[in-house]
Amino acid sequence: MTTPLLTGHPAFKFLAGLASGMPTLTDLFQQNPKRAEQMHIAAPALTLDFSKQRVDAYVLSGLEQLFIQLKLPSAIDGLFAGAEVNRSEGRAALHTRLRLPDESLDRDFPEVSQQLRQMEDLVCKIHAGVWRGFSGKRITDVVNLGVGGSDLGPLMVTQALKEYALPEARDLRVHFASTIDGSQLFDLLEHLNPETTLFLIASKSFTTIDTLSNADTARAWLERVCPDPSLMLRCHFIGISASVDKMEQWGIPSDNQLLFWPWVGGRFSLWSTVGCAIALDLGMPVFRELLAGAHEMDEHFRTAPPLENVPVMMALLGIWNVNVLDIRAHAILPYDGRLKYFPPYLEQLEMESNGKSVTQDGVPIDYATCPVLWGEVGANAQHAFYQLLHQGTQPVASDFILAANRYDTAAEDVSRSINRKHREALVAQHELNIANCLAQSRVLALGNDAVDLTDNPFRFYPGNQPSSTLLLERLDAFSLGALVACYEHKVFTQAGIWGVNPFDQWGVELGKQVALQLQPLLNQPTGDDSVVLDSSTRFLADKIAGFRRESQENK
Repeated sequence: MTTPLLTGHPAFKFLAGLASGMPTLTDLFQQNPKRAEQMHIAAPALTLDFSKQRVDAYVLSGLEQLFIQLKLPSAIDGLFAGAEVNRSEGRAALHTRLRLPDESLDRDFPEVSQQLRQMEDLVCKIHAGVWRGFSGKRITDVVNLGVGGSDLGPLMVTQALKEYALPEARDLRVHFASTIDGSQLFDLLEHLNPETTLFLIASKSFTTIDTLSNADTARAWLERVCPDPSLMLRCHFIGISASVDKMEQWGIPSDNQLLFWPWVGGRFSLWSTVGCAIALDLGMPVFRELLAGAHEMDEHFRTAPPLENVPVMMALLGIWNVNVLDIRAHAILPYDGRLKYFPPYLEQLEMESNGKSVTQDGVPIDYATCPVLWGEVGANAQHAFYQLLHQGTQPVASDFILAANRYDTAAEDVSRSINRKHREALVAQHELNIANCLAQSRVLALGNDAVDLTDNPFRFYPGNQPSSTLLLERLDAFSLGALVACYEHKVFTQAGIWGVNPFDQWGVELGKQVALQLQPLLNQPTGDDSVVLDSSTRFLADKIAGFRRESQENK
């Protein structure tokens, strides 16, 4: 029996009827001076202020009824119980188990606990200088070779938490290379010493062409200087994968293999041994604190009522914006330079998960699903695309992300290099940053009503652009873990409302298959019609082949 589509539910029809009569945000704030006091909720490590969303009590009630009518409470229970939530691949999605406390892992999921301990052992050996390169020199640099979740997650976390790196991790430099064209790796290898460089090859299937192409290049780079292939592989490569067979075929020794499981989706994998780069860069205790923050958010998501549940509320507000108000763009605006890679991380998490056009039952969808996500560190974005947000014709919903405290006593203890005068200057900068964040969300909501401006069409700000603000007390490993898990659960909730599968990504696969078919054509003579192509692809392939022939002839 197929599940009714979103638009067929009574609660959705009720919500659709509210849209045309919804007051502007200016009117909503004027009607209720205590609006913000009533429209914020808290979760572990963060507070959500949604008072600048275009909702009122009737909308919230309708969204709650939609959540119930679509049986989302039982869907959430099923996620945590290990139900087959990834139906197109016949799998559960058990990434929340990766961040359970140690005692629960040891008792219920010993395979997860064992891999976490093995990762910790490898990390400790590298930090202590016990793990050495082929010539006996200490490892000074680690290069994480991955793509998608195997790159974006660890890259985002290490950038965000650099100042919390523990003493044992500070002398180790961790780098990331993901591009299939080899440009990132080429730039890195030019400055690295093969005797002291270790490579992490992170690929769930260990067949990802982008990652293995980079790994093959790294192996060739090392083979130039290390005459013993087995010694080179033992000293300079760690494999991270769900496929033991593929790692062994590539040559990764068994002691250098870190495992995770088919039920860990790539974009949910930073909590697994894919987080090895995080532990190496920051220290294993910091990685464990990241897991702890995520687990606390798991518990909040699992137990809090819908209108007091931060991930659920974020999801419901997104449904209102996309499916009722027809807002198809969503900006992620962290006012914290440490979260530089958080917008691209969320782009994958949300758009790869919920960019779907059929339901779990394979029924075509006649309504919008995931909006286009994009974003930038807020202070930079103000000088880039805020013009469109404030005065453009495109409605955009936004998430502002802000840490209340930075450069305070606690942060000073871990940053090691901030004296009193330096700290005072940095605190002043942070105050300016906070003021900018609050000002931008205020003007987006209220437009010209936020300030007294002359009647000038070039200086007209219409306002009424909805936004939420996620406020952290401070950005640390615990709060970052909670923040990431919050967005994961938002994605799952929205997937349940739209009826889509957030754990597959078939749309990624076809382009890869066609690329493998096209690759041989790039070296075939012009006019070869053995493969049927559209005229554009044929023209471009022939043109590339021609440029290559000319280049060879001119040598």
